[in-house]
Amino acid sequence: MSTKRKRQVLIGTVISDKMDKTVNVKVTREIPHPVYKKRVKRYKNHLAHVASVSPKVGDIVKITSIRPISKYKRWQVSEIIREAVILD
Repeated sequence: MSTKRKRQVLIGTVISDKMDKTVNVKVTREIPHPVYKKRVKRYKNHLAHVASVSPKVGDIVKITSIRPISKYKRWQVSEIIREAVILD
């Protein structure tokens, strides 16, 4: 009885790529304010493992949940959705 587990998927922006095989991804979500019902942004940073793709700062990436790799790494970059625009 092998049931394929559906992994959690989030979309965020890479804010740091200074670490080796790890990027810091900022995930933004909008929730209604409990009293005023206005849409409010909430942010959370996730450390994500980089295996095959090589995202840079500003790229929008899709991260999927994986088993814990280190103390804070529980996500892996699965694909780059949009690359950052470089203005020279």
